[in-house]
Amino acid sequence: MGNPERGREASEDVGSWQTRRAFLKRAGVGALLFGAGGVASSVLTQELRPKTPPRVVFPPAAPLRLHSVTIVDPLDGSKTPDMSIRIANGLIESIVPADQAPRETSEMIIDGAARFAVPGYNNMHVHTMQLDDPELAFASFLVEGVTGIRQMAGSLEMLRNRAEQRLPLDQHAPRLLQMPGALLLPYNAGTPQEARRQIALQWDEGADFIKLIQTEREVFFAAVSAAHRQGLRIAGHLPPSIKMSEAAISGFDCVEHLGTSSNLWIECSRNADQLWREKDKSIAMPAWIGPKAGEFIANHFTSWIIRHALNVGPKELDLLDRALDTYDDGRAQALGQLLMHKSTWQSPTLVGTRKKYRLDDPIYRTDPWLAAMSDADRKLHLEMVDEFRHRSKRYIEVYHRYYEASLHTVGLWKAAGVKFLSGTDESVRAPGQSLQLEFEELGKAGLSPLDILRSTTIDPASYLGRTDTMGRVAERMNADVLLLDADPLAAVENLRAVSLVVRGGHAFTTAELVARLTKLAGRPVPPVTLN
Repeated sequence: MGNPERGREASEDVGSWQTRRAFLKRAGVGALLFGAGGVASSVLTQELRPKTPPRVVFPPAAPLRLHSVTIVDPLDGSKTPDMSIRIANGLIESIVPADQAPRETSEMIIDGAARFAVPGYNNMHVHTMQLDDPELAFASFLVEGVTGIRQMAGSLEMLRNRAEQRLPLDQHAPRLLQMPGALLLPYNAGTPQEARRQIALQWDEGADFIKLIQTEREVFFAAVSAAHRQGLRIAGHLPPSIKMSEAAISGFDCVEHLGTSSNLWIECSRNADQLWREKDKSIAMPAWIGPKAGEFIANHFTSWIIRHALNVGPKELDLLDRALDTYDDGRAQALGQLLMHKSTWQSPTLVGTRKKYRLDDPIYRTDPWLAAMSDADRKLHLEMVDEFRHRSKRYIEVYHRYYEASLHTVGLWKAAGVKFLSGTDESVRAPGQSLQLEFEELGKAGLSPLDILRSTTIDPASYLGRTDTMGRVAERMNADVLLLDADPLAAVENLRAVSLVVRGGHAFTTAELVARLTKLAGRPVPPVTLN
């Protein structure tokens, strides 16, 4: 397998690499896109010839110095007090003890007053670039310290716009770390041959990785092999016919949302063989639907993804109930050992799981972000909340157990050495769904504050193959840095105490970022915590 990550950065760095894309002339509707972020506006069906957006130039930043700060290193958990960090040309140029910093200088000096300097946070599962206008989403990300994102759905047009610096990625946006091409689904990967052709095309288009959603069993394994032959990682959901252990053994690189569906809970059951025989392994979309039905497919899958938890039939609910009732710690731990051995990463997106399976929690009716949502998205959200609340007692009880089992399993796997990437599965901040709330969920699962800091800094750098440019506050690293008012290793809550965000060398106080978010949202949107 080749290098899984070709080291391409966001648009401010786009000149440093040459894409292999071939601008292919093709007829028909463009690639299907859909977002699993939980709001209707995250869906965007690309037209053949969309309006060409203007080029975006990442502006240079004046040199600045973060003076008298305590640098926290997520690599080993060390804390080095009273340091001075010089930033220039978008990079950390030098770090010296504060008493050795120049006394006379024309650069901007920000007195850290012993605050804690950490790398910017990376949200490793978002659907933001699919939005018609992601400006509000970007503003909400920066407020909570997110300086890097992994976009989880793409298209030829999005990849082309990135190569031509036409994505809206300026100093007010997080760094775009990775983006795939079209999602692998039965309409474009109905057979192993089609999957291989699609992956070769995406490699040529400049995709950073392959995102797989729903495929037949033989297509899944063919896709993993084809992606690796092209030097690409492959990540995504587990199709209904694929066990977590099979995905790990095949070399599937990163499982999103713990795989979705009942696959994991069946595999962790004492009655795994019997339950697996009973499971419906058919995929949700027929392979005969072609690209010309792109809009129909997008609409269908939007509804399916958003309302998936609400549309489970009695048979599937009963199977899930029995799987959770026979959950075995030993089987879960053994699976975690396999995942660790095979280097199968996990992006559990626990806030997304909570939103599906604890939708009766008051936060989903009281989160201030409700006021910032569009009328259509707010209406859809509240309809889902009401529908969940009116389900049977057994239904709600089973789904609460699903959520609790997710937390428990993440804790067992962390103890086994499984690597995690923090992510939210959102396109824009949603009720009860943000990276800061994901930190709290990971804490409930048993991860320490250092574990959580790693999952959003040095571990994403390791997964992406970029430990030489991101993930630590060190010389020659990208100047994406946060100042925190409290020790992030002392408590999970302290990870939200962001007072300054440096994005590509541009410094913003939290007050400035909140003011910008308020202006874009049209009203104040204070942070929230889970009950």
